[in-house]
Amino acid sequence: MDSLDIVGIGNALVDQEFEVTDQFLQQHNIEKGMMTLIEDSEQEKLIAELAKRGELKKQSGGGSAANSLVGFSQFGGNAFYCCKVADDHAGEFYCEDMERIGITTNTGKQKHKGKTGRCLVMVTPDAERTMRTYLGITADLSCAELDEEAIARAEYLYIEGYLVTSPVAREAIAKAKEIARANDTKIAVTCSDPAMVKYFREGIDEILSGGVDVLFCNQEEAGYLAGTEDVQAALQQLQRHAKLVAITQGKDGALIGDGKRQVAVPGIPVKAIDTNGAGDMFAGAMMFGLTRKYSLAACGLLASHAAAAVVASFGPRLSLDQQQQLLIKLQHEPEFN
Repeated sequence: MDSLDIVGIGNALVDQEFEVTDQFLQQHNIEKGMMTLIEDSEQEKLIAELAKRGELKKQSGGGSAANSLVGFSQFGGNAFYCCKVADDHAGEFYCEDMERIGITTNTGKQKHKGKTGRCLVMVTPDAERTMRTYLGITADLSCAELDEEAIARAEYLYIEGYLVTSPVAREAIAKAKEIARANDTKIAVTCSDPAMVKYFREGIDEILSGGVDVLFCNQEEAGYLAGTEDVQAALQQLQRHAKLVAITQGKDGALIGDGKRQVAVPGIPVKAIDTNGAGDMFAGAMMFGLTRKYSLAACGLLASHAAAAVVASFGPRLSLDQQQQLLIKLQHEPEFN
């Protein structure tokens, strides 16, 4: 059986993106910059309001971990995704979208009744993304969706922070970590969103319990986790939980540390259009570098350039050609030699 680079576990959501104004968010009492869980009926009403104001800009198979795996796969990595979709049109779209990119999933055996989850991504003129998510059937992701054989033969298990909102998903995370540790599969975790650390801290602490190999967070999430706004102090604090920590800082780049060395990754100047998916792409690109044994500097450089390219376009993804051209371009940089 061939080995796998990475197995992800996370929500399966069909992402739908719209451009909105700050006034629209205020009118509908929507907290800017956060992901909030809502019921299906509330989401349908919001979709109707959004449809009145503009066209759907982009639709794709998403979820935090899925977005990272898309980036990872298009750089050339071998990825598998454990998730849950319903036997409906959205679920069919999701599976076909993942398959088209080359990501193997466990969904081939699934025929669940219900509704596939959907995430409304609202992007304001300052490029900030605000999300309203109806989890649908992915809220019931459980140990039954884990592919134990895939986790056992992977180099990394990649866990999405959004899962901590679900008790059964937290059980699945614990089981996946147990399988990983029994088979020397390294564990990587992404916080996914500041709201997860702010409102579901106990679940995040559960994921990090026993220590992990890689932790991704942005500066706001790091501040909540470490109890300090000082990014250097936060990095040192978080290294108690993870061997390698990457803290993204938006346009200012990122700070990466593994306990032995630190790398300050420069930001890449771009005209920001949409920040949705930037952190996910950063993680996916960096995970690709780690599996290819790049130096920390090279991992950070690739991740920073990839995230900047996402910010400069609409949606959480780049095309396969964009990613391959970026990789070719950066191979000539000193950090890669």
